[in-house]
Amino acid sequence: MRQTLRLHPDSICGAVASIEVEVARPRPRALLLRYVVTGGISDLLMPPVTAPTRGDELWRHTCFEAFLQPSPGDEYYEFNFSPSTQWAAYRFSGYRNEMRVAHEIAAPRIVARSNSESSELQVSLALDQVLNLPNDAGWRLGLAAVIEETSGEKSHWALAHAPGQPDFHHADGFALELPATDRT
Repeated sequence: MRQTLRLHPDSICGAVASIEVEVARPRPRALLLRYVVTGGISDLLMPPVTAPTRGDELWRHTCFEAFLQPSPGDEYYEFNFSPSTQWAAYRFSGYRNEMRVAHEIAAPRIVARSNSESSELQVSLALDQVLNLPNDAGWRLGLAAVIEETSGEKSHWALAHAPGQPDFHHADGFALELPATDRT
């Protein structure tokens, strides 16, 4: 299913025309994401592709994010994916509470492509080691992006924004329901 990210009301971004995310749950403990940014890609600050390693504070620059929460529950995961192919995974017990590195998350497969009119990041997440993701329940998903322009200006994009400052962790941002799957 294709989703469109919306620019936060307090953000300005002249370089990006749109950000869309294709989402698929091909099996119970897998998630496929394809972020596509269109616009003046040469006006975006995109880190060069490197080895796909874990990294911290990726959100300080151009970064694509996903927030995954089993339904029902307060616990959730945050995933950060850089166009460099660096990535991060964190686990929270509740809203911004008890953050820890999610070592149970295996390295995702990340492919980055770019040309003058679009930039694409494909991510394949295997979540087999995540015990609290039941096969017979849906997931709530928040999708977001931080875009940094060559001017240094940053904009915040999400499926849905909570009132006030950009806050991708807020429950209002978990706007996509992925249905349960009975396949094992």
